[in-house]
Amino acid sequence: MEYNKFFSDKVEELKIEGRYRIFADLERKSGEFPEALNHQSTGTQDITVWCSNDYLGMGQNPSVIKACHDALDRSGAGAGGTRNISGTNHYHILLEKELAHLHGKESGLIFTSGYVANLTTLSTLGKMLPNCVILSDSMNHNSMIAGVKYARCEKVIFEHNDVSDLEAKIRQIGKDRPIIIAFESVYSMDGDIAPIRDILQIAEDYNALTFIDEVHAVGLYGKSGGGICEMENISEKVDIIQGTLAKGFGVIGGYIAASSSLCDFIRSYGEGFIFSTSLPPSVASGALASVKYVKKHNELREKLFERSLELKNRFKNAGIPIMETNTHIVPVLVGDPKLCKLASDELLFEHKVYVQPINYPTVPRGTERLRFTPTPLHNDELMDKLVDALKTVWHKLGLKEAA
Repeated sequence: MEYNKFFSDKVEELKIEGRYRIFADLERKSGEFPEALNHQSTGTQDITVWCSNDYLGMGQNPSVIKACHDALDRSGAGAGGTRNISGTNHYHILLEKELAHLHGKESGLIFTSGYVANLTTLSTLGKMLPNCVILSDSMNHNSMIAGVKYARCEKVIFEHNDVSDLEAKIRQIGKDRPIIIAFESVYSMDGDIAPIRDILQIAEDYNALTFIDEVHAVGLYGKSGGGICEMENISEKVDIIQGTLAKGFGVIGGYIAASSSLCDFIRSYGEGFIFSTSLPPSVASGALASVKYVKKHNELREKLFERSLELKNRFKNAGIPIMETNTHIVPVLVGDPKLCKLASDELLFEHKVYVQPINYPTVPRGTERLRFTPTPLHNDELMDKLVDALKTVWHKLGLKEAA
C-alpha cells in the first residue's frame, strides 16, 4: 500500500467537498482582545476576532495574567508528572476546591482538557458499572460520543432535547440496570438549551445518573457563573457537572464536579486522568484566579448578553439570516460548505474580520454556518464594521438573505 498516497487522497476528498480546514495563523495581542494579528506569507494583518470561545475575554484579564506569572516564577514551567507521580501542585488542590464550591458539590477533579474530562468520565463509568446503559443526546459533543464508545457498554441515542423520546427509551430499559443520561446544557453550534428539569425528573423516576456538559455555560450563566444549572437552581439535583476552563474562564483544562465518592472513583480508575501529565502550575493558578474573578463580577455576564442581543438585532435589521437562539451564540446560516468557506475568506482578507466557517461533520450537511461569539469587549464600532462587511460579502456571493 502507498500510505502517503492514501493520506493525500483522503485529504483531497475534503478539499473537493469544501470541508478542508485551514487554520488562521493568529497571534493574540495581550490586553487588546478581540484584536489580533493574522500571519500570512505576504506579512501580517491586523484583524478582529469574532469567533473566539474566550467568551468573557478572561484570557486577557490582568488578574489572570498576573496569577500565571506569579505561579510561573514560584513553581516553574511544568507540573513535573502525572497527578500520582509528583504532578499534584497545590494550585491543583485549590482549583478543585474552588470548582466544587462553584457548583455546590462535594468535590472537583481537573483534567488536561474538557475533551479528556468527558471521554474519561463517561468511559470509566460505562465500563465499571455492571450492565450499564448510557442514554446520549443525538447532538452531544464528539468528546461525549467518544466516551460512550470507549465505555463499551450498551448505548441508546435519544432525539435531541426530546423528553418524550428519552422517556420512551428509558422505559424500555427499566429500573433494574445502572443508567447514565448524558447531555449538554448549551449546545454550542445551534445555541439551544436542554430541558434540564424534565430530564432530571425522568432520571429520578428511573434511578439514573445524570451527566451534564456545561462547557458553553460555565462562567456565563448563573449569579456566580455556575452555568445553566445554577441559573435554574438545580445544581444539587445533577449528579455530575462537567465544565471547561478554556471558554468562559479563558485558560485551558477541563473538570467534573460531583460527590466525593464519584470523584475519587474517577481519580482512581479513570485512565485519561491517571496517565496524563497534569496541568502546569501557572495554568492552574490562572484558572483559579479566573474562576474567583468571574464569580464576583456579574457585570461581565450582563454585558455579554447585552452585546449578544445587540448583534442579533443588527443582523436581523440588515437581513442577515441568523439562527434563532436564547443564548450568547449567534449562528448565521449559509447552507453550503464552499460558500461558507468563501464567505469566511472574504471577511478575513478583504474586511479584516475573522470568523471560522463551521461545516460538516461539526454540523449537519446543509446547515453550514458562520458562528459569531460577541464578547463584552466587542463594541458598537466593531459591530458597525462587521455588519457592513457581512452585507458586502452576502451581496458579492449572492447568499440568501433573511425573509
